[in-house]
Amino acid sequence: MFLASGWKDYEVIDTCAGEKLERWGKYILLRPDPQVIWNTKKQVSEWKKLNAHYHRSAKGGGEWEFFSLPEQWQIHYDLQGLKDGRLTFNLKPFSFKHTGLFPEQAVNWQWCSDLIAGEIAAGRKKPGEIKVLNLFAYTGGATCACAKAGAHVTHVDASKGMVAWAKENAKDSGIADERLRWLVDDCQKFVEREIRRGNKYDAIIMDPPSYGRGPKGEIWKMEDNIYEFIKLCSQVLKKDALFFLINSYTTGLQPAVLTYMLETVLTKEFGGSVSCDEVGLPVSCNHLVLPAGASGRWSK
Repeated sequence: MFLASGWKDYEVIDTCAGEKLERWGKYILLRPDPQVIWNTKKQVSEWKKLNAHYHRSAKGGGEWEFFSLPEQWQIHYDLQGLKDGRLTFNLKPFSFKHTGLFPEQAVNWQWCSDLIAGEIAAGRKKPGEIKVLNLFAYTGGATCACAKAGAHVTHVDASKGMVAWAKENAKDSGIADERLRWLVDDCQKFVEREIRRGNKYDAIIMDPPSYGRGPKGEIWKMEDNIYEFIKLCSQVLKKDALFFLINSYTTGLQPAVLTYMLETVLTKEFGGSVSCDEVGLPVSCNHLVLPAGASGRWSK
């Protein structure tokens, strides 16, 4: 399992009856989690110290109940191996239980950072020469990590609000503007245009939703579209590409499925190796691990 164990400002404290008890900085949130199908004793005191609780509705969706939570606050994550590896994220509770960050992805931020920093340290690339394409890039966790490590990142998301949020995170993380390119666009159409333009990248990151719509109503369904999309994206990878990362929160796309797709498309064309596994968050009260999707990694 790829374990996101490097956090200081975040932790899963406990889990019970469909919910996870989390600490985000100094604030305690209680949010639904479909993986938590057990009902165990609530032994830690934080269950009675909530700053906010997201209640899921039986009809779908839900709403926040606030006790003492600011409209926005910050947490930090420190990338290991970098002189200035601190990332700053602005959080706020918004629709469908989210806070603007998927903390389990920290394990992938570190993996990407290590590969980029390793190329620069070895003298194979200079800072800014490694070009990373981040698709369905959300609020920019991976964007900030890659840029901090020395890459130039093209950040693409269909939501104008998410791109604006990512820009705020990058600014507060102290990342120079020349390391970043921001685009509000449909990811597939952007890649198709990059193919026509002949643009190539050293690395691709994608965090596609299970289901979504583009800015002009384009429909995305993970199971139907992902294999062909990986094939499409392989056309904008350089022959000596560094890595490819795909994240999945879709139940049907288990690590073995990700492995098959990446090996079929990427290893056949570029060589290298594939590693796919579940992603997990440690639970601090009992040292168990909460599953949080899966990731597929290809590297040269």
